[in-house]
Amino acid sequence: MSSTALRVKELLREKGWTTKILAEKTGMSESYLTHIKNGTRRWNEDSLKKLANAFEVSPIDLFAERRKRTDNIDSNISMPEKSDIELKVQIVPVVGEIPSNPSPYNNQLMQTTTGYKDVFIPTLNTTDASMFALSMDNNLLAPTFVKGDLLIISPEAWARSGDVAAVEYGNETSLKAVMQVTFSDDFIVLESPNRKQAPIALVRGKDHFRIIGKVVQRIQRYV
Repeated sequence: MSSTALRVKELLREKGWTTKILAEKTGMSESYLTHIKNGTRRWNEDSLKKLANAFEVSPIDLFAERRKRTDNIDSNISMPEKSDIELKVQIVPVVGEIPSNPSPYNNQLMQTTTGYKDVFIPTLNTTDASMFALSMDNNLLAPTFVKGDLLIISPEAWARSGDVAAVEYGNETSLKAVMQVTFSDDFIVLESPNRKQAPIALVRGKDHFRIIGKVVQRIQRYV
């Protein structure tokens, strides 16, 4: 099955719908939806949006959420139907801890050491080869981020004051965490995204600090 196959069959079962009901809700033909459901025809951007609206999920949630990577992943999707926008899918590795130096190799090494070997998730229209998905395995950052969430983190994205990012800080013992970062002339202030811990003020040019990557997306797990 293609790595870009959609979860239409699964979602139809969850909703208790027939293909005819889905056709009524999307305005697409039953025959076209049957092809999409069976993976015998590629979807386009318009059909992806209509399906997401009908099922009341994000477009990302239409893809198989956890899938083992193969050697023939096609990250550039060619659309047979006419579309003004080229939709690209990137397969991002899921990790259990923040890698110190994200890279395709280091991210997959972190997958293995944190129990997520061969676990990937698709993201749309991204180009950062070092991007990774941090699995939230506890509720320490609830309710902002909860157990089961995936935080898509991009080392290439520029983090500005007020953004949430994966950071490393500390002089004697370096710590890695997901924090909201605020910059001033003399200080860098780190705050927990849920505001349940006291802020940490670092002196610019004196205290060790670096941004590993900006949190660019949160993917929620619905159970």
